[in-house]
Amino acid sequence: MPRHYDDSQQHTSAKTRRQQEDQRRMAFRRAIETRFEDRRLSLEFDDYLEATEGHWRLASLSEGARQSV
Repeated sequence: MPRHYDDSQQHTSAKTRRQQEDQRRMAFRRAIETRFEDRRLSLEFDDYLEATEGHWRLASLSEGARQSV
């Protein structure tokens, strides 16, 4: 005897599975974007530290020159 098949349950589970896959994909994408943004900020901050370090070196050299005069 053939069974009655409920197609709406299969459709709902397929839709739920697609939504879960989309959520995982978006979480992965956000993680990648966050990583790139963190890396970019880190590089900018490193550049800033190098620039300010050079500035402080020049200032200390100028101060040393003034003291020797």
